[in-house]
Amino acid sequence: MTTMPTPLILTEGGPAQTVALTGAECRALNDLGIATVTPTLDDGLFDIVAARKVGAVAVGDRQIIVRPKITDLNRLLFMLGYARNPQIWRDEPIRVDAADELLPAVAEAFARLASHAVEQGLLQGYRTITDALPVLRGRVLAGEQMSRHYGLPVPIAVQYDDFTADIAENQLLTMATLRLLTVPRISEPARRLLQRLRRTLAEVSVPPRGAPTPRWQPSRLNVRYHSALRLAEIVLAAESFEHRLGDVTVTGYMFDMWKIFEDFVTTALAESLNRLGWHCQLQAPLHLDEQRRVGMQPDLLARHRDSRTAVVDAKYKAERPDGFPNADLYQMLAYCTVLGLSEGHLIYAKGNEEGAVHTVQRSGVTVHCRPLDLGLEPAALLRQIDQLAGRIAGSSALVDGEE
Repeated sequence: MTTMPTPLILTEGGPAQTVALTGAECRALNDLGIATVTPTLDDGLFDIVAARKVGAVAVGDRQIIVRPKITDLNRLLFMLGYARNPQIWRDEPIRVDAADELLPAVAEAFARLASHAVEQGLLQGYRTITDALPVLRGRVLAGEQMSRHYGLPVPIAVQYDDFTADIAENQLLTMATLRLLTVPRISEPARRLLQRLRRTLAEVSVPPRGAPTPRWQPSRLNVRYHSALRLAEIVLAAESFEHRLGDVTVTGYMFDMWKIFEDFVTTALAESLNRLGWHCQLQAPLHLDEQRRVGMQPDLLARHRDSRTAVVDAKYKAERPDGFPNADLYQMLAYCTVLGLSEGHLIYAKGNEEGAVHTVQRSGVTVHCRPLDLGLEPAALLRQIDQLAGRIAGSSALVDGEE
């Protein structure tokens, strides 16, 4: 009987580990950007270091776990959730039990909260259904009856409201349950709860692959579902994949730490600036050249009614591509030049980069690099965001013209 390889556990930003890999495993990890793999002088041995994603991946029979550098998973969970629904996560944070890995911890919490949510029975609501039936129900769709059924008496094209459990809230719980059941390293009690939950939700449909994720709105009717639904959205936000690369099957669930940070910072900063009377646009389309051939998209472009403008880019850590060790500064200089601004703002995760001020020669542009301490509790982290917003608003200048 063959034994499964011991799981390889990496830490985001941690040192490289030397492991034996097949050529196919090495190519799969590099191609998918899960980790950076470089050969050593010893045949068959490779140095592997975590890339920008955290989570779990199976490459053939080998499991690779990438743990986040943020050891308190509740802070990471807060950042994930806040970027999706600031109001709910500001007022009602969810906590998970202490754990080393993100998805198993979320799975444990979701299984518990979702099971509690459906204890009183599945939530039901009205859905508008369009169908062709042998009997009349609801209202007849005369146009469709004539165009698709050529005026024949049956089937009848109808639209009606159905009171059912097959609604967005239950669909989200079902989708999250199915995904978590495929995640490795979940405890047996949590897996049993998820299996029981799947049986409870057996009559609920799942949208086809590629369809938009069902949308829900908090209300007094679905209040018992709120916590479970917020965790379900986080589960579904993970990048799930299954690829066949040569002879190796690669499956996994990963979160991109760069995207988590950038989404959280821009959402929270926009919330703070909005309260100060600014209008914020995420990923605003700009062009570097007058011919409008070279596009640019700053993470956050804020404008005040008095014509002040601010531009912000959030960077989890400095990007230093070969030959361009200060690429972030060049990018911000381009934004400021196009927008006619004298100041730009780069926000980094504290510890990855330190705060600094760079005044560009003969341009009149100053770039502020501001650190954000992710080690703070959520309330303190949001206060720090508010302070950053105040500094950005206070230093922003009037502009004469815009693109």
